[in-house]
Amino acid sequence: MLTILLLIIIYLSFISLGLPDSLLGSAWPSMYNSLNVPLHYAGFISITISGGTVISSILSEKVIRRFGTGMVTAVSVFMTALALVGFSFSPSFIFLCLCAIPLGLGAGSVDAALNNYVALHFKARHMSWLHSFWGVGTTIGPLIMSSYLISANSWSSGYRTIGIIQFCLVAVLFASLPLWIKNSPSINTQKNKPASYKELFSIAGVKEALTVFFLYCAIESTAGLWGASFLVTEKGIKPEIAAQWIALYYFGITSGRFISGFITIKLNNRQMVRMGQIIAGCGIVILFMPFGNKILLPGFFLIGMGFAPIFPSLIHGTPVNFGREYSQAVIGLQMAFAYIGTSIMPPLFGALASVISFKIFPVFLVIILIIKIIMFETLNKKVDKHSTFNTCNY
Repeated sequence: MLTILLLIIIYLSFISLGLPDSLLGSAWPSMYNSLNVPLHYAGFISITISGGTVISSILSEKVIRRFGTGMVTAVSVFMTALALVGFSFSPSFIFLCLCAIPLGLGAGSVDAALNNYVALHFKARHMSWLHSFWGVGTTIGPLIMSSYLISANSWSSGYRTIGIIQFCLVAVLFASLPLWIKNSPSINTQKNKPASYKELFSIAGVKEALTVFFLYCAIESTAGLWGASFLVTEKGIKPEIAAQWIALYYFGITSGRFISGFITIKLNNRQMVRMGQIIAGCGIVILFMPFGNKILLPGFFLIGMGFAPIFPSLIHGTPVNFGREYSQAVIGLQMAFAYIGTSIMPPLFGALASVISFKIFPVFLVIILIIKIIMFETLNKKVDKHSTFNTCNY
């Protein structure tokens, strides 16, 4: 019974992880004018958020061992809630960047802790459904923001509302701390001492796995952050409508992960990743087609649907690929590299687009996807050849 209650709390926590992730991309076409900064400055905020997450992800194993998963989760969500409210009262771009620091730091440790717990203790379908709840958060975020842009032309009200929602979850998390304490033996990592980086990088396939996470989050975050700007600048779509269309992209991720939970009964993690890559590739190809703006809607939806099974399937395969005793440390590194991809690639695309044009948006996505596919297959070959762990279910 206690395990079920904890699982419900983890579901709620995944929603909270998703809520802030899609806000900046949907609000930025309206924000940059009011802040009197260039369009590509969204990249600086994004890299600040991701930089904080990289730091907290790398330190996650030590932090979780010291304070426990429950306390880390509650404090982390509190930090994100405080940062979002700070966004809503921001008088300048510099203040936004300052608020982005706790927003990033709040995400890293809790992300690594919850992903590792689910990978160790639940089947693949639960990983997909939990990440679907992350998608619920990323879908709700742009919808709330869009409603405020339409009714009051106020992006700050959108951020404030999301911040209040986060504070409500903080109250639930702190109230649930006794549950985490009672179940702490099942949540603790199984290795007595934190693994060294030298030890982790010597495991076959770890370097390739980190590269795959870097590339996946690079393409997912670039599509989410700059998709609305692509629609506004290149397709002439109004900002509030573009925000709604990007919500459809995140809805594709959300619904795809819900459906993926059932498909994992028949397909293993590798097959799920390959299927997702094919679907995402089809969605990107649609963006190239000269059949009017309406076709862009199914294009963005398919990209989201394709991305849906990739991340949870990669995470769920970590204990199988690299051993349960190393899973918390490896997942922490994977989260760090994922957010490094989120930090570097969207700003890089923003800089390129400001020099060339946002027409390169689908080209950029397809190039990253192709490289990711190559690295994923390289990872599989190395794991099969060198790993001493059972990979038959991966």
